[in-house]
Amino acid sequence: MREGWPLTPQEIRKIEQYNPCFKERQTMVVRPGELLVQDFFYAGTLTNFGQIYLHAVVDMYSSFAFGLLYAGKTVEGAVAVLRNAVLPFYRARKISIGTVFTDNGQEFGSKESRLYESFLTANKMEHRCTAVHNPKTNGFIERFKRTVLNELFGPMFSNNLHDMVEELQADFAAWLRHYNYERPHVGFRNLGKCPIEMMGDFKP
Repeated sequence: MREGWPLTPQEIRKIEQYNPCFKERQTMVVRPGELLVQDFFYAGTLTNFGQIYLHAVVDMYSSFAFGLLYAGKTVEGAVAVLRNAVLPFYRARKISIGTVFTDNGQEFGSKESRLYESFLTANKMEHRCTAVHNPKTNGFIERFKRTVLNELFGPMFSNNLHDMVEELQADFAAWLRHYNYERPHVGFRNLGKCPIEMMGDFKP
């Protein structure tokens, strides 16, 4: 923003296009774990396995991301990434998780399955959903999705580099560690800091 001058609508759209996280600038988050956003998206297809989806979670304070590759858009995958990656990370740092924000997909608590809601309740996490029939994508998930597809999954699946899920998960884990621990995130909200640096700035 120019000092003393508000941004024009055109300038705001350009910033949001470059950095989708800026779309969430009105959402006040003051600590890690306060608000996590969760979603899943198609990563690619393995010839001898089938379609692979990434179940992802992003911390809206730090942009720290978690992910698990899973064979399908299932509630089991949504729970697995929380149980196996998200909870151990925050518990090791004695940081409580407040709210998990999702869309209204059946993976996150349909009438047919209450596994997801039950898991959140058992672990003292609140669940907040987008409004019904609202297709708006959270900016933090949008940025993470665009980055991992462009940098990792797009080239990997285009060149048929893997035929086993385990190999794919290992490469994703290495990429994700760089994303969280070594890569500066420009723009809102990190302003050049790595996600792990944002975590370190918070003193519980």
